Amino acid sequence: MRKLIPAKKRIDVTPGESVRIIRALQGLSQTQLSALCGLPQPTISSIENGRVNLGVERAKVLGTALHCHPAVLVFPGWQLGSAA
Repeated sequence: MRKLIPAKKRIDVTPGESVRIIRALQGLSQTQLSALCGLPQPTISSIENGRVNLGVERAKVLGTALHCHPAVLVFPGWQLGSAA
């Protein structure tokens, strides 16, 4: 059986902030992201501003549109720890 490697928190970023950062790095507006993923623009704004929880299903949809794994959005700021 493989030994599990614990994750370590690197920075404090909320899931909404991670969506905003990745969207901005790709040069997309909220309206453009809305068109790519099918979520209404006000919902994207609410996610980014922490008024609405991201949730796993929305993370899957946004991850596909942003070309990243949903876990990057749901668990931002984490990295694998070193094997002990």
